[in-house]
Amino acid sequence: MNDAMAWPMGHTAPRHHSAAPHLACAAFSPVQQTLLIPLVARALGGALYPGHACGDVQASRLLQTLDIDGQTYLADRATVLNVLWRTRLIRDLAQAFFAAHPDAWGLNLGCGLSHYFQWLDNGSNTWMDADLPEVMALRKKLLPAQPPRLRAATVDLQTADWWQRLRQPRRALAQPLFVLCEGVLMYFQPDEVRAVLQRFAEVAPSGSVLVLDTMARCAVGQARWHASVGHTQAQFHWGIGQMQELTACHPRLQLRQSHSVAPSHGWMGVAMEAMWNPWGQNAPLYGLAELVVQ
Repeated sequence: MNDAMAWPMGHTAPRHHSAAPHLACAAFSPVQQTLLIPLVARALGGALYPGHACGDVQASRLLQTLDIDGQTYLADRATVLNVLWRTRLIRDLAQAFFAAHPDAWGLNLGCGLSHYFQWLDNGSNTWMDADLPEVMALRKKLLPAQPPRLRAATVDLQTADWWQRLRQPRRALAQPLFVLCEGVLMYFQPDEVRAVLQRFAEVAPSGSVLVLDTMARCAVGQARWHASVGHTQAQFHWGIGQMQELTACHPRLQLRQSHSVAPSHGWMGVAMEAMWNPWGQNAPLYGLAELVVQ
């Protein structure tokens, strides 16, 4: 998974050319095929937006290994910018977390082909990438041998026992966790999203942080109009109207901060979001949320 939305911040109709999945991803589900979108954006998007470049060495290497022509994906410039903005913000939030908790564990749920540990390895923390079996098999084939503090797990967030399947050792749960879930939940049904958030709130140690991306409810059912996602036939099923919806499922969950991508798109992005949310009381069209377990 692990895509990013240009809609509705960069509402663009699907293009006539095809963004067919690479051979390595041909058997993937429509949602799984979206993992190529952020891969290309992180590898090549810095040339379009130098001020937002994230320096993703691993993405560049994977793109060369897969021999993917990224021009189709780069044509969706709004999504490229969204991915770069999201990546840099997640990196900054995670680095701040590990500065406060240097021995803590980080979990990337629905990791796709992302590689955050290249920026987050502080010499004593541990990072776990987790996704569906097909994605993890591809990661194992493409990525080099991993150091002991970089772990992998096969997990399906749409099953009730997904937390147990992470098999985290006791020492991992003795302190707060940093948990990331990007480009995943908007493809879930609302009750499935609530189940994931509720489970995290129930079992994560106090002080744990969950960073996830959100989209406005008006985008639900509109994925066919997304210039990148539309080619995959994946669909958006979950969006929010108010940020409080993220914490309503459990009393331990609190919203620490919400971030909107709109300012990264300049005055047009700010103006569009102001039209959508004139009093600043609704969720952003597209953004990141930081949830903390109290």
